[in-house]
Amino acid sequence: MEIRTHFDHFNINVSDLERSLEFYRKALGLEKTGEIVAKDGSFIINYVSRPGETFRLELTWLKDHTQPYELGENESHLALRVEGDYDEIREYHRQMGVICYENPAMGIYFINDPDDYWIEILPPKK
Repeated sequence: MEIRTHFDHFNINVSDLERSLEFYRKALGLEKTGEIVAKDGSFIINYVSRPGETFRLELTWLKDHTQPYELGENESHLALRVEGDYDEIREYHRQMGVICYENPAMGIYFINDPDDYWIEILPPKK
């Protein structure tokens, strides 16, 4: 049997949905592509993606989770490859104050979102 799959979405929980939507739009060019609102108001899910892409990031806000998320030693992260001038984009992220780690030897850096999730930024493929 051949099993064929493709990535659909990846979920993270966020403490302030509007702040997170603004961050992902401004820092990474991701736009809202869908929304699910619980009838009882207990959660709101927003999907963000680059226009034309099928993979989505799911941002979940939970009404009863009022404290910051404790990410502990969570070493998982998203990785996005930039299109265009890598140094210009890195400087833009530096001006935003969102770069949390740089690894010049590997030619990569990380930014963190408002809930402190790390996002790896990769240069364009050559």
